[in-house]
Amino acid sequence: MSRVAIVKGTNPIETTVEALEAIGSDVERVLSGKRKPILIKPNYLNSKHPSTGITTDSRVIEGIVRFLRERKIEDVIIGEGSGFADTFEAFKVAGVDAVAERWDVKLVDLNKDEFIEVNPSNPLSLKKVRVAKTALRSTIISVPKLKPHRQATVTLSLKNMMGALAIKGTMHLGSLSKNIVDLASVLKPSISVIDGIIASEGHETSGNPIEMNLVIAGTDPVAVDAVGAAVMGIEPTEVKHLVLAEKKGLGTSNLDKITILGENIEKVKRKFYKSFSSKLLVHLG
Repeated sequence: MSRVAIVKGTNPIETTVEALEAIGSDVERVLSGKRKPILIKPNYLNSKHPSTGITTDSRVIEGIVRFLRERKIEDVIIGEGSGFADTFEAFKVAGVDAVAERWDVKLVDLNKDEFIEVNPSNPLSLKKVRVAKTALRSTIISVPKLKPHRQATVTLSLKNMMGALAIKGTMHLGSLSKNIVDLASVLKPSISVIDGIIASEGHETSGNPIEMNLVIAGTDPVAVDAVGAAVMGIEPTEVKHLVLAEKKGLGTSNLDKITILGENIEKVKRKFYKSFSSKLLVHLG
């Protein structure tokens, strides 16, 4: 069974380390043997501060870096390709530049990387895509924000891989859900760490911030995203790309087949309103 840790705490760095330690044996298996560079891939689709609930909290990133460095892993990169902002400006607003300086970690704008055309195996929809070379040649730790999405239902660790594409808009041509799964077959995160410190409901680029103080982590990205969806009060079966990803053998979206470590889902879950819903408009007043 896939294992997913849910940890609640008021210190994001410590909470992140605790979440990774909870799945320590799973992480050790990922990190053992011949090592590739570790790419920490946050979500900075724009340059809004993480307190808005839109972008990844730099303290979660710092917790991951600390966890890796405590295990003598030096080859660490923080990389993103922003969709609506200058990537380095987004890093600065979030405080990631300061984290990188403190820990001597390389920052990479994936939008300016070399791109390689790849062909997903047995594609559902996406026959070819140009992907950042750094992402293709790294062990990926996906670090999305906990939030819903108006088209994909949730935007978590699998959808977060879109930041590594040369032209992100192509993912919205045809079936977004199928495209996300095809991309995951090329860029499957080895470790997923969902930043639920300050999450958001509503529109994925301008939602309503919700303080949750959670970090959700695991090595099965489909399972981690399923748990993230459930924490937002969204049934994983409502998320088409998670159902399709399980069918394609990329992980499990069935909560009955996932071992939860730490907090119980029912204890920490909250109903998140989706983008443009009438309930959200009433909720926001």
